[in-house]
Amino acid sequence: MTRFALTIAAAATAITLASQAWAGAQYVDETGFAASGYDVVAYFDLAQNPVGQSQPSGIEGSKQFTAEHNGATFAFSSQENLARFTANPDAFAPQYDGHCAYGVSKGGKVPGNPNLWRIIDDKLYLNITKNVVGFWEEDIPANLDLAEGNWASIEPKAASTSTIPQFSSAAPVN
Repeated sequence: MTRFALTIAAAATAITLASQAWAGAQYVDETGFAASGYDVVAYFDLAQNPVGQSQPSGIEGSKQFTAEHNGATFAFSSQENLARFTANPDAFAPQYDGHCAYGVSKGGKVPGNPNLWRIIDDKLYLNITKNVVGFWEEDIPANLDLAEGNWASIEPKAASTSTIPQFSSAAPVN
């Protein structure tokens, strides 16, 4: 291998390790689970309602089917969903480490509610309250652009420690 190729390989490795070291933590609420113990794979199988209409409730995960990702434990409703997640966790994990997408568009980390969700371009986004969903849905593309622009600077910050307002979770179930 040439010196140039080795230098490129070393630089790529350093960038990968640095980006992993600076990755922010997944939002975990009082349940002790990511996404409040809800099955993040199941959202991709639910019928999605049009913008302006409430989404179906998320599916609770089970303590029998869990996996670790991004420093947090995720729960799943079935062995099949657990297998789908472990094969490609980044395809199913909520964007912005489970924080509210609209909150990220405004430059902060606040909790994401697992029942206030939307899939856009095969990515799962959560929001914090029904009112916030309304603001988010007024212009999803612009809010996504803002969130993506803000995420690089706020991702390394600590995860939110706030409670999700007007929400409690019995998930994951046994």
